[in-house]
Amino acid sequence: MVGTASEHIEAEGVDGGVGLTALLVAAARAIETHRHDSLAQDPYAEHFVRAAPACAQWPIRIEEAAGGDGNPLWGRFARYFGLRTRVLDDFLLRSLAAGPRQVVLLGAGLDTRAFRLDRPADSVVYEVDRAGVLAFKERVLDGLAATPRGGRVPVPVDLREDWVTALTGAGFDPTEPSVWFAEGLLFYLPAAAETYLVDTVDRLTTEGSSLAFEVKVEKDLMAYRDSATYTATHAQIGIDLLALFDKGPRPDSLAQLTNRDWSAQVHTPFEFTRRHGRGPLPEPNDALEGNRWVLARKGGPPL
Repeated sequence: MVGTASEHIEAEGVDGGVGLTALLVAAARAIETHRHDSLAQDPYAEHFVRAAPACAQWPIRIEEAAGGDGNPLWGRFARYFGLRTRVLDDFLLRSLAAGPRQVVLLGAGLDTRAFRLDRPADSVVYEVDRAGVLAFKERVLDGLAATPRGGRVPVPVDLREDWVTALTGAGFDPTEPSVWFAEGLLFYLPAAAETYLVDTVDRLTTEGSSLAFEVKVEKDLMAYRDSATYTATHAQIGIDLLALFDKGPRPDSLAQLTNRDWSAQVHTPFEFTRRHGRGPLPEPNDALEGNRWVLARKGGPPL
């Protein structure tokens, strides 16, 4: 437990803007963890929420949320994050089972896969994010005496800076297969930045590498400005997601990859809801309607 020491932990880097969304996802993972029919377990998530003054009063169990599962934010939207966590957990473990031993989390936020997944002991997880985000994360995890299940290397660098040099300088080897995650990241980036990121991942990977990322395919994000997901998130915790998302035309990152010997599967979250028997299903004026999860592999069939 973090206990009273959490009051002295400064949530630098996670107390506003896109950084605050990392705490939103942590709260969702905490709620998912405590469900009787949990899709994913993250025992560290609730400690991040309680350590940051900006969200210390947010629920970490569905029973603490007004309206329970009927709450558009802490019910349906949080369950979406729980489902996404499960799907990408499974993809990461399948990818590692195929041979790669390097994992790169771009915009790692408060991801704890390095600690909670039963991965090969000789695998290394590189967590790339801003120094403030990683510093907050380290303080909380150190307070819990958390131990990673294998190698873990924080890489404190802003993705707008020379993160490639920082990553390779931290030990990442581009000549060896690797697994890359851009979870909940690309729709915050301008189109040119997304194209550069995908091009760079391709350049830093060899055959047998994998990549998972999330995109939104709506032509007009503002068409969903009155959706329950966006309005509840803004009203209940002050996060205006539409103000954070880049609103320019999106690049075709999938085509960019398939033209370079990547194979990919594109999924709606609702496919996995039906597969697992829980999670969000389509609804009118649905902010999740355009979300897609892309699971790709270089030089081989999708895993």
